[in-house]
Amino acid sequence: MNELVAGIDLCDEYTQISCGDEEQIWTFPTVLCRHKLADAWYVGEDAYAHTLSGEGNLTDKLVKLVLKDGTATLDGRRYTAQELLTLFLERVLQIVMKESGQTGMFAGLVFTVRSLDERLVKALYESGEKLGFSKEQIQIIGHSESFIYYMLSQKKEIWNGTVGMFDLAEEELRYYEMKVQRGLKKNAVLAEYEKIEESFSLDILETPSGAKLGDKILCTCADRLMQRKLYSAVFLMGKGFEKRDWAEDFMKLLCTKRRVYMETAVFAKGAAYCGADRQRPQTSYPYAMICEGRLKASVTMQVLFKGQEKEVTLAAAGDSWREFRAMLEVIPEKQNAVELEVTPFDSKKKKAVTILLEGFPERPEKTTRVRIELAFLDEKTMKVTLTDRGFGELFPASGAKIVQEVML
Repeated sequence: MNELVAGIDLCDEYTQISCGDEEQIWTFPTVLCRHKLADAWYVGEDAYAHTLSGEGNLTDKLVKLVLKDGTATLDGRRYTAQELLTLFLERVLQIVMKESGQTGMFAGLVFTVRSLDERLVKALYESGEKLGFSKEQIQIIGHSESFIYYMLSQKKEIWNGTVGMFDLAEEELRYYEMKVQRGLKKNAVLAEYEKIEESFSLDILETPSGAKLGDKILCTCADRLMQRKLYSAVFLMGKGFEKRDWAEDFMKLLCTKRRVYMETAVFAKGAAYCGADRQRPQTSYPYAMICEGRLKASVTMQVLFKGQEKEVTLAAAGDSWREFRAMLEVIPEKQNAVELEVTPFDSKKKKAVTILLEGFPERPEKTTRVRIELAFLDEKTMKVTLTDRGFGELFPASGAKIVQEVML
């Protein structure tokens, strides 16, 4: 059985693919070209070459095209964003498989993206399924989660304190930060990012005055974001840092009593590590990951089981909200309500959530069995479904159902 998983960092400017090998990364400009005469498609640098020679028509910014549900017309034919995304992914994966000596399909795909927009998530699942993967073989995570997987795969001395990372792309500057929190029921890793408003186009770095301005902007951001914090490591990533001679003052500031690393493919590698971990019977990352795409609060319920009171965790901080489903059947002590407790990850204060069993049949005390089902609409909104399951032959199920949304 093939256990190799492709980690795919998909952005409008570039797409990077890692199969878990630290040294081997494939990078493609996220562009697609259709040959004017032959029924052939090209990606990346080949797409640029065929377009410049006049042999083909180019389309780019595929992620934005998906987000606005757009289309592109090539040689008189209109293609949907979904079709173009699938064509692009099919061809880059073919190249990776050929150059890596891969035989047969990958065991899975892990996409990592800047924004977990529902339209993009849906499009990636659809593209993956059209390429022959089941939904269970496809995973989609945000950049902050792949950042966690990458860092936790490095030597512990790198991530035993706060880790910062500046990602300077073509049109966007982001700052990521990760720290491990110990001493809780389960060790947790918290990762957040900030999109820097003062970001700049890399084109300005081509002039001395523009380079000086870029250096000044980075210094100002670093002063604001990093003051009074102890870092075990700081990483630089993105096209803007391929050359760093323009950022002299920024580099001096960073390198003062800090270890600074340059890494070109944090997100693709992190996605590959995530995918490889899913293939294992037991995770190599025993942490609650608190980041975009995962829950930041736990949902519990107090129950009486075999004469003893105990707390049942229905959903835990760090669970992936998209993949989460939970079901529990209980006999409420109070005939008219079900009570849940919500505890934010960063607080010990619990919030009680009481859902009245309105519309349920009136029965003697402790003769109503209720099925509780939890799902999440996003990382802050829980959907609770309560269904009357009756109580054996004495009190048949009525089919009564309550659906309520709860803000975490």
